Amino acid sequence: MPDLPDLPLSPADRETYRAVASDGAPMAGHDPARLVDLGLIAPNPDEPGRYIAHDPRAAAQQVLAQAQAAITQAVACMAEVPAVEGLAPAYDQHRWYSGPVSELLQTRDEMNARIQQALRTASSEMWTAQPGAPVDRDPEVQRTGMERVLDLRQRGVSVRSLYNVAVRDHAATSGHLAAVAEAGTEVATLEETFPRLVIIDGTHLFIDNYVLSGGDRDSGWHVTDRATVAWAHMLYQQLWARGTRWQEGDSPSGMLTERQKAVLRALEEGEAQRSVGPRLGLSERTVTKELAAARAAVGAQTVYQLMAWWGRRQAEG
Repeated sequence: MPDLPDLPLSPADRETYRAVASDGAPMAGHDPARLVDLGLIAPNPDEPGRYIAHDPRAAAQQVLAQAQAAITQAVACMAEVPAVEGLAPAYDQHRWYSGPVSELLQTRDEMNARIQQALRTASSEMWTAQPGAPVDRDPEVQRTGMERVLDLRQRGVSVRSLYNVAVRDHAATSGHLAAVAEAGTEVATLEETFPRLVIIDGTHLFIDNYVLSGGDRDSGWHVTDRATVAWAHMLYQQLWARGTRWQEGDSPSGMLTERQKAVLRALEEGEAQRSVGPRLGLSERTVTKELAAARAAVGAQTVYQLMAWWGRRQAEG
């Protein structure tokens, strides 16, 4: 890369130039070498120890030319950075780097704006978990939410929403969620505690702020770190497996508990009974007890009869 000019000039440099321009003699005790390198002065061949001043405008043009050459070369180097980074797959190919990005969004408006930005390019999924108690929402807010769901479904995006079970007893929220489910959203409720989060396309994660205290209660983090988002995706699937689908909760048979329904759904999906516990975070003994309680609740003598009853109930729902 071209050498850059030795700048800035010191006050002594400036005084030396003025002295040379006045009578050809540099300022006493000051080395004029920098001024010579910059083309501002030159040794007088006829008078050793004295100098001739040059037009500083010409020297300035020379400085500009050197700086422009350095900038041009720096830009060319920067353009080659992607090619250098492109060699990464050849380095220790078993390593994975997920990316360092997480950003604090300090208000509800900032969070909503960033979520909307991510949704504009969503192509596969939007999964949300809302653990808060239901509240009366502005009908306009609900209408906007419905329009968003319809837009995502028309684009082929999978939409899942997990809620606190209390929403089933809140008339306004219950009616809205029934309409949302009718529009193609998968809705489920859960009795246990779970975190609030939004996952979009498996690449964007929005979570509450647990780092800084005293801020907006609706502040949160936008996380795009690959490993973290994948972990949250797995967590959501476990929560979803333990939830009650909206249509199931609306059916007349509310005799089974949330946990019992989760066990039956796991069996329905082909899980062996011994594998249900690890999937749901339950012991094998607890699974056996829940199946016995479910059989007693519906009047089934065996697990096969229980699953037959469950299958008929699913078909009716």
